[in-house]
Amino acid sequence: MTILVVNVGSTSLKFAIYEDGDAPIERGGAVRVTDLAAALDEMIATVRPRLAGLDAIAFKVVHGGELTGCVVLDDQALAALERFAAAAPAHNPPYLLAIEHLRRAVPGVRLIGSFETGFHAGWSREARALAVPAGWDERYGLRRYGFHGASHRYIAERMVVLEPGARRVLSCHLGGSSSICAVRDGRSVDATMGFSPQSGLPQADRVGDVDAFAVAHLAAHGVSVEKASAAMGSAGGMRGLSGLSGDLQELEAAEAAGHDGAAFALDTYAYAARKAIGALAAALGGADAVAFTGGMGEHSPRLRARICDGLGFLGIRLDAGRNAAASGEARVSADDDDAAVWVLPTDEERILLRQTRELLAALQ
Repeated sequence: MTILVVNVGSTSLKFAIYEDGDAPIERGGAVRVTDLAAALDEMIATVRPRLAGLDAIAFKVVHGGELTGCVVLDDQALAALERFAAAAPAHNPPYLLAIEHLRRAVPGVRLIGSFETGFHAGWSREARALAVPAGWDERYGLRRYGFHGASHRYIAERMVVLEPGARRVLSCHLGGSSSICAVRDGRSVDATMGFSPQSGLPQADRVGDVDAFAVAHLAAHGVSVEKASAAMGSAGGMRGLSGLSGDLQELEAAEAAGHDGAAFALDTYAYAARKAIGALAAALGGADAVAFTGGMGEHSPRLRARICDGLGFLGIRLDAGRNAAASGEARVSADDDDAAVWVLPTDEERILLRQTRELLAALQ
C-alpha cells in the first residue's frame, strides 16, 4: 500500500511517501511558499514515478464541524471544510486549494482526510457546549471542538507505554500554535481550544481567547470584522504582547538581553498555560502526568520551568537537572514525584498514516 502524505502550512508544503512500513521512502517540500498551486505542481513532478502505484493521498485537515474522524475527501467533506473556512482561515482555505488541485491533477486516487477534531469527538455535552442562544449549535455549528488531535492522540498513546499507571494526563502541545488537552484513560476529556484553532492559549501570532464583544467594540470604532480577524490572526499572540516577535527563540534571546516586552510575553504565555493546566486538572480530578511536546514544549527548558513553577499543589514539579538536560523522550521530574513530567517529541504523521491505512482497509 503506497500513501502520499501531504502537510500544507500557511507558507510551507511538506510531503512524504510510505509503502508498508512506518518510515517514509521519500520526503520533500518547500518553505516560504507564495504560490501553493505551483508548489503542488513541483511536488507532483517530484513524485511522478510513484504515482502509478499510489493508493491514496492523505491530509491532516483541521475544521469540518460535525464531520470529523478519518474520511474520504468527497464533495460532502469539502463542503464542510468550506463551511468552516472563516473559523480556521489559516488552515481550511489552503487545504481546500490543495485537495481540489490534487483531485484534478491526480484523478482516480483516493483523497483521505483526518480531522484534527477527531480525538476530541467523545467529549461530554457539557464540555462541548457554548452558552450561545438556543439553536445556534445546530444552525451554525457553534460548539467546542478541540484541535491538535493527532498530536494529543500520539502523546496519550505514548504515555500509556511510558507511565501505564497514569490515568489522568495533561498533554501540552506548545509551539507556534498551542493547546493543552486533558486525557483520561487515553481519551480526550477537554482541551483549551474550543470553536476554532484561534482560541485557547496565546499563539505565536494569533490572539487565543478574546471576549467576543471585543470584535463588536472594534467595529463600533470603525475596525471591520474582516480587518479585526486578520490582525488577530497574524499580529496578536506573543507577537502582539512583546511588540517584537512570535518566535520563542527570539523572545528568549531578547529577554536575556533585557527586552521588557519579550519578558512580558513569555510571562503571560506561561501564566495562561499554568492556569489552563489547573483548570484541566480540575476536569480530570487531578493529574498523574504532564507531557510537553511541540516546538516550544520540547525544546525550551526555561519555558517548561516557567509553566511548572507554582504547580506543586498538583504534585507537578520539575527536576532542574533533568529538565535542563532533556533531549528526545525524557522524564524531567524526579522518579518519586506525585506527577510524572515528560518531554515527548510528537509524531502526528504516524497517527495520520495509521488512520489512513485503517480506512483504506475498511473500504476494500
